Formats: sequence, structure tokens, C-alpha cells
Amino acid sequence: MDRSTLVRLFGFPALLIHGDVLVLDRWRWLKRRLPRGDGTGHLIDVGCGNGAFTIGAARLGYRALGLSWDRPSLEEANRRAALCRVSGADFTVQDIRHLASQNELEGQFDVAICLEAIEHVLDDRHLMQAIAGCLKPGGRLLLTTPFLCYQAITPSDNGPFCTTEDGWHVRRGYSRAMLEELCNEAGLLVEEISSCSGLLSQKFTWLLRTLSRIHPLFAWAITLPLRLLPPLFDPLIAFTTGWPPFSIGLVACKPRFTTGARVTKVGNNAP
Repeated sequence: MDRSTLVRLFGFPALLIHGDVLVLDRWRWLKRRLPRGDGTGHLIDVGCGNGAFTIGAARLGYRALGLSWDRPSLEEANRRAALCRVSGADFTVQDIRHLASQNELEGQFDVAICLEAIEHVLDDRHLMQAIAGCLKPGGRLLLTTPFLCYQAITPSDNGPFCTTEDGWHVRRGYSRAMLEELCNEAGLLVEEISSCSGLLSQKFTWLLRTLSRIHPLFAWAITLPLRLLPPLFDPLIAFTTGWPPFSIGLVACKPRFTTGARVTKVGNNAP
């Protein structure tokens, strides 16, 4: 059963449970930090993949624009938005490495989201500066990316990582200090650094990947009911065992004022 069929049957939630177990974690992380919009706020999804988070943001009341280099995926994202009866999501083919050259996007957005994308780009400093350039003064960035010290789910998570941008990760991940450095370089103020995807999510992802060798539908059917457990137990497991998250999350904002801005750090719930 493909994702579009599931969307016809179950609507937007199908986009979050079709494949990778970690996708639902990212949506839950994002939704907690994204205030409900009133239909006038503009959001840009930098590296939107299949468009699930762009569509989700539109459902929360944003005029959302998803960017990706993959035209077929964006065409499918448009179809899924229509199936979800979402009118506020648009998609544009755009290589995010060249985001800074899109002058029409400069200073246009109240929110930028970038979920599991920056680790695919060699010049992450340039990308972060370009994202900051798209924000209005006071605009916010919500970003997730692999945590530098994660435990590999399967051996490929330990590398080797690419030296060219061919679609796979070009670096293992990020630490708190690395994200703070990028924000400093981009002139963004760090609000929060947190975590996403704990032990159970990681182990169920391992199970999904392993069973997919037999058949993807079989793997999906086995892991689907297990997806209810991580939100209930992963925070407790992380607290009691110190098991590292798979992803690290960043919330940052663009200064409202152009003079006297200095980066401040808020929140200590970081891995």
C-alpha cells in the first residue's frame, strides 16, 4: 500500500506513519514549538522532502512554502496536499544550497523549518546564513539534525560519510556548540537546544529497516502499533539511562533590532 493510498484513507496522519519511525517524533517536536497560525503567517520549509511537514504547517494555519530539488517528490507532495484538502501549502523546486540567490525570498517569512536537511549540505554555514536571510526580523527557525553522539541504529549510520553532496549525509551530526556556532555566524539568537527521538524510536526504526528486507508492507504492519510507545516511555528512558537521542533540535530567532544584538542562550534540556 503506497503513501498516497493511505492519505486517501486516513488523511494527513498517514504521512507521518508510512515509513521511518523517526518522522512522527520530528513532527511532535515541531508541533510543540510552532504556535497555531491565523492564516497570515508565512513559513518556509527548507529541504521539505515529501512535504509532510509543509502540509502539517499549513494545517496549523500557515501559508507554507516547501523547497526541494526533487521535482517528482514535490509533484507528489502537491497531490497529497490536495488529498488532505490543504490549500495553504505550495512547493517549489529549489536546490537549498543556492537559497541565498533567491532574492524574492529574502525577509519574507515568519518561520523557517529545516528538519534533517542541513547534514546533507557541505557548506552548512552558508545555508544557515541563507535561512536567516529569509526570515523577517523576529522570525524563528526550527531545526532538527542528527546528534553528533547518537548510537548508530544500523551500521550505515556510522559512515563513511560523503565528501560530495550525493544525497547522503556529509557529516555525522551536530553538537550543541556546533549549532550555537552556526547561529552566531548567521546572526541568530538561540532560544532552545533540545532532543528528539529516543531509545524506543531508534530500536523500532532498526526493526523496521530489518523487516523491510523481507517486505516493506510486512515491516510497516509490525511496527505500526509500536509507534504509540515512544512518546510515553522515551522521555523516562532518557532520564533514567542517559541514552542519547538520535536528533538534536534547535529553536532560534532573528533579532528584531539591528543594533546591539547579542546571542543569548536559553534552555538547558539539551543532550
